[in-house]
Parts: sequence; structure tokens; C-alpha cells
Amino acid sequence: MPGLPELTGVTRTTNGVTITWSGPSGSYQLLQKETMTDTNWQAVGGATNSRRQATVQATSQSAIFLVSGPAPQYAGIKACASCHTGIVGTEEHTAHAAAFTNHEFVVAKGQTNGSCLSCHTVGYGLSTGFVSLAKTPGLAGVQCENCHGPAAYHAGNPDDPTLVPQVELASALCGGCHANRYSEWQTSAHPRVISNLNASTEINNCGRCHSASARLSLIQGQAPIAGDASLGIQCISCHDPHKTNGNPAQLIYPLASMQDYYMPTNGSFASHYNPKINVCGQCHNHAGASWTNTAAQPHLSPQYNMLLGTIGEVSSGLPPKQPGSHAILLTNQCVECHMQTTPFVNATNLGDGGHTFRVDRYDVCLKCHPLPQLLVQFVQGAVSNEVQTVKLDLDYWATNSAPAALRNKYGARAWEFTAPGVLSPGGPGPDAKEQAQIPVNIRKARFNVYVVLSDGSLGVHNPEFSVTLLQDAETWIAEELSK
Repeated sequence: MPGLPELTGVTRTTNGVTITWSGPSGSYQLLQKETMTDTNWQAVGGATNSRRQATVQATSQSAIFLVSGPAPQYAGIKACASCHTGIVGTEEHTAHAAAFTNHEFVVAKGQTNGSCLSCHTVGYGLSTGFVSLAKTPGLAGVQCENCHGPAAYHAGNPDDPTLVPQVELASALCGGCHANRYSEWQTSAHPRVISNLNASTEINNCGRCHSASARLSLIQGQAPIAGDASLGIQCISCHDPHKTNGNPAQLIYPLASMQDYYMPTNGSFASHYNPKINVCGQCHNHAGASWTNTAAQPHLSPQYNMLLGTIGEVSSGLPPKQPGSHAILLTNQCVECHMQTTPFVNATNLGDGGHTFRVDRYDVCLKCHPLPQLLVQFVQGAVSNEVQTVKLDLDYWATNSAPAALRNKYGARAWEFTAPGVLSPGGPGPDAKEQAQIPVNIRKARFNVYVVLSDGSLGVHNPEFSVTLLQDAETWIAEELSK
């Protein structure tokens, strides 16, 4: 969190501009001059702005803005401990707290390197920030004020609401120091914001996995705020800077679990939430998908359930349970393959932090597979061919054996969901009432093929189980064709 105010945006409105900025808690004065050659700054409004936003009406095209605010008065973690005892007590045992004294940092001579101190101390470079271990020992390491901003005024007057330090959910805060991982994360799908998520129903349902603020509110037992879905999945969705949880990454959840799990897109969040589930499985689960749903294909998130072999329909009629070897043998399950890392070398070779979540190397696979890339190609090719076989069989049933009303109206889409999946573009499928005319076997078969497709790995997560689902789908279609 910046110790000095920083302008973050100047956006033109109908009759002027809106200026936003970030900085320590307190009151700010916005200043303006019309051109670069002007020598005097003119005050805009009073020096009482604590919102860090102002709208200036009818300003010129060339206007320039400046904001002045409270001096950055740092207090150090001991000042926070008098009120926030519990949080400070755990934070003091985190990797952040040891950022100034850990072996690698000391060996690299970071304790006297100005380029390192800005991230490994409190307020380095500012008048009241860290100077040296001898002069300011209480400001060494990563502390509360690195993330919440200067807090001396708040510590001196804790009842003043305008002085309460900020709580920032955006990953840009973490990216100020964890630049490499932040830049990787930005290329992933996690920061993506869903356009309609601010609708009240969407923020409560989809927000539990697509909005950092909504998920955090639900975990804390609060209702998400409609209109507050401007952030996708952020660092704080997986990491808690206040806790240790026995690992240096300060993850909220474990890296592996074998318990089947899903979080439905509606229904009670509290009754389904389980912090013991694999960190990826918290959101990458089937969300309550069932073959009985006729509206649309399964949500594109059944990866955890596919890994455990617990999603889809099998010929036995029993709940499936066929965990893949990747679920059993990989200590960290998803992370083993999707977050492979390489070590930091120097300022020009930062290493790979694994936060793109893409599998673009196969080093970890070599422990078990001598030719992993070829094996991946083989599995995906075989499963893709099996998917196409099921699709062709479903199309054949639709155009030859489906009820005449469906066959004549929808043709090859007669087997599809009301909103057809990716296998049947070009128009709608049978409506909600017409879905009852599609045999159970066909509905189970289409569910299986879309479960495999929705997983996205084309069988790599659990090859044998993927084939099981597709072969059972073929059997059910054959049964219908034989009638």
C-alpha cells in the first residue's frame, strides 16, 4: 500500500472528469492547473476528501491534477499488537515476518540493498520508514503497514473512522512485491470478471467462485454486496497473509484431498463450504451437475470430480468412484502439474512462479512417464475420438430413432439440451417440456460426453474413468437404437 498518494485514474465524464487515487487513510486535497506552464495550483474542493475520489466539472482538455494528503507516519507492528493481538500473534510466524531475516535474504546481502528493502521492510525510502536495522529495527520485515498503509495516526486515535487503514482485495497490492507471480496470474483466467455478475442473483450464486469479494463475504458469513463484483479471483481467494497453516505460501486450503465435493451454484453456501478440500477443488468442481438437468450442459468446472472419478453416470447405476492415479500418486494433486516452478536466479532470471496455471512443461511427469508429451497426445487423441463416436451415435439416434416430433423439428439436435452444448451449434434444442420425450439412456449418454468435455483435459486428469464414461454412453445409445 503506497505511503504517499498516487493518482490511479482520470476518467472523462459528461461535463468534466473523475479523478481517483490511492494512499494512506486520512483527508486529501485535490489540486488543479490548466496547463503545464501555469505556476499556481488551484484547490478543488476542501482538504477533507477521505473517499480518494473527486469529480471536477467543466475542466479544460489540458488540465493537470495533483493530490496532497497525510504524511506517511509508520508505527510498526508493535503498535498494532495492542488491539489486534490475535492477528499479530499469527502474522509474526509467517514468511512475511521473516522477510528481513531469512537465510536467503541475508546471504544475498539484501539487508543493505536498497532495491530489496522496499519490499522487505516497512516504508523504506520515506521519512518515517525503515532506515537501517540499527536505527529502525521495529520496521524490518513485512508487517501490517506494508499492506494496509501507514497506521500511526490510526494507532493514536483508533476511534476516528477516517483514519482506519485500508483493506485492499485486489491482487495489484500483492503484485507490488510479488511482481513475477502477479504478471503470471494476469495471463490466467482467474482475474477475468463476468459481465453480468453484479445482478443480485448472480453475485450470490456465481459470485461464490467468480468474485473475490463475494466469496470472502460468504466465507465470513455475510451476504455479498450487489454491484461489488469488479474483481475476479484474486490472491486472497487462495492465500491468507495473516495465517501460516503450516506452509510458507500461507494457503487457506490444503493442496490435496480425496473427499468428493461440490459447491452448488445456488443453495446454502455455508452448508456446502468445506475448508478441508483441495484448494483448486474449492471452485473447480461440478457445481451440482446432474443428468436430470435438461437446460444446459454441465458447468465447465468438474476437474476435481473427474480427478476423483465421482462425476457422471456409470452402467452399474451406483455413484461413480474411480479415482485416477494422478489423484492418488501426486502429493499435491492439481498443483503438481499446473504450478510447476523453477527457482529464482537473479533479477533478470526470476524463475517460474507457476501462476499461469498452464501445463507448459512436463518435468514432473518424467517421474513416472518416460515420454510424457507423447502420452498426453495419445490420451487426448483417443478420448477425442471416443467423444466424436458418441456424438455421431447421438446424432444417428436423433435423426433415425428420436420421436418424430423431435426429429422433424430439431434434426440432429433432438438429443441435445435446451441450450445445446458445443457439440451441436446452430440453433436451440428441445424445450423444457419436450425434454421429457428424450429417453433416460440418451440423457445419461449426453451428460457423460459433456462431463468429459467440460473437464477440459480430454482425459488427462483421469484417462480410464473418461473412457468408462464414454463407453457406457455408447452402450446406452446402442440400447435405444436396438428398440
